Amino acid sequence: MFTGLIQTLGTLSALSETEVQVTCTDARLLRDLELGDSVAVDGVCLTVMRCLADGFVAAVSPETLDRTALGRRNVELPVNLEASLRVGSKLGGHFVTGHVDGAGYLESAVPTETSWEMRFSVRDRRVARYIVPKGSIAVNGISLTVADCDAAGSWFTVAVIPLTYTETNLQHLKPGDRVNLEGDILGKYVEKFLRLGDATPFDAKGTEDALPDSLTPAFLAEHGYL
Repeated sequence: MFTGLIQTLGTLSALSETEVQVTCTDARLLRDLELGDSVAVDGVCLTVMRCLADGFVAAVSPETLDRTALGRRNVELPVNLEASLRVGSKLGGHFVTGHVDGAGYLESAVPTETSWEMRFSVRDRRVARYIVPKGSIAVNGISLTVADCDAAGSWFTVAVIPLTYTETNLQHLKPGDRVNLEGDILGKYVEKFLRLGDATPFDAKGTEDALPDSLTPAFLAEHGYL
């Protein structure tokens, strides 16, 4: 689990079809890094397979390369890095799992007096369905708030403060560049709960549970909730 608050930047290089090396010299990330730890690389949760003095090696699966921008990115761009959330750490962004839903593409980045207004297009319905106005979204692992979007989620805009813009790889993006997108996990659970009426639910013993199609005061009272 991550917060979407980027700690530092690094570089990514392919060692083979199944392994990548992330190079980073920031002690904040490296000092506690251990074998098996999770690190979000441009929002993609990767597991540390080998620790290096200046970074780490991680394995990547065909699904990861297909679903994310890691396999089709501009190799000159730095990657955003964030170590996994630890118990007691500050949660200043939103819950980011590192499980990327799909890709988006930068359309424009316009500076204003207080921020950078960035617009992204979304061609993947797996991502678009979770994009809502004022909702949270992770762009290359960065926790951002959707400022505006269309009803289908085929495009959205965000206002990026100067600190976030200069401390992440957003500053290096050019129109047409591909980015990793992850929708808010809370929205995914809500969507699943709303679909419960489409299938017969089961209780912990595997027997059919008598959940109604919709909750009513009568049902809640019958089961001791009112």
